[in-house]
Amino acid sequence: MAVMVEASNLSKVYNGNTVVDSLNLQIEEGQLFGFLGPNGAGKTTTILMLLGLTEPSKGIASIGGFNSTRKPLEVKKITGYVPEKVGFYEELSATNNLIYTANLNNVWDDAAEKSASEALEAVGLTDRADSPVSTFSKGMKQRLAIADILVKKPKVAFLDEPTSGIDPAGIAQMLDLISHIAKQNNMTIVMSSHQLNQVERICNRVGIMAKGKLIVEGSLAQLSRKAVGGNVTIEVQLAEVNDDIVAGIKAVKGVLNVEKKEENTLRITCNQDLRREISRAIQDKNGLVLQMKQQSYALEDIYLKYFKEG
Repeated sequence: MAVMVEASNLSKVYNGNTVVDSLNLQIEEGQLFGFLGPNGAGKTTTILMLLGLTEPSKGIASIGGFNSTRKPLEVKKITGYVPEKVGFYEELSATNNLIYTANLNNVWDDAAEKSASEALEAVGLTDRADSPVSTFSKGMKQRLAIADILVKKPKVAFLDEPTSGIDPAGIAQMLDLISHIAKQNNMTIVMSSHQLNQVERICNRVGIMAKGKLIVEGSLAQLSRKAVGGNVTIEVQLAEVNDDIVAGIKAVKGVLNVEKKEENTLRITCNQDLRREISRAIQDKNGLVLQMKQQSYALEDIYLKYFKEG
């Protein structure tokens, strides 16, 4: 898979204060990447450097193979950006705002109108196409911002706190919309947020930032394993537990520890996912597996662990 977004030793210093510190990152085409961290962690500054909207103090940012500092216009052609505070021409209708964006990207006349109409349909705003944006709620403006990106048809979209100020029902709709658009258009999306549950819901990779540093990044499964020292915990509920079964499980190569959690439930620590091998060992000892699952850390647990370390 091609790398679409890349940062190499990326740093930004404001008035002697290091806001982003030696960040290294690669995001592949089609990935939905979640930037996690509290306000002031450096997420927005990183996005602005990647977009070529502010110059790094050190290091290189690139999108689609274009250096964001040296070729910012090329980067802007293939990217879309939804800032935390979305701005539109309030007196214009939703359609005319989108047509204006289309015109800026050299799409004119009927083609611009068609693009605007399709984008409004995609985000569920067709019935408000002719309404002035001044009459829109915050959630509707956020959906219009997604439509604005669709008109441009970028390869990469950056969303900075896209659910800020939206009610719970609107948040769910927005997250579903972002996920759908990413998959339908094979669009790489970088979503900055401090809302862990929202990132966990739709992102397939996560980066955690604190005090300007990217502390850790990877898939949720990878981060979960790192949070427990690289080991895997498997819980097995059996019809009956006896010494022969426990001994059989311990004999499986890669099993590090076996402990009884409840009367007929075992917690097994392994150096990798050994569910198949453990199931076979239990069957060899005439045991009956009722339930087997791999324990995983929630993103909140992972975040708290790494944020404390950062």
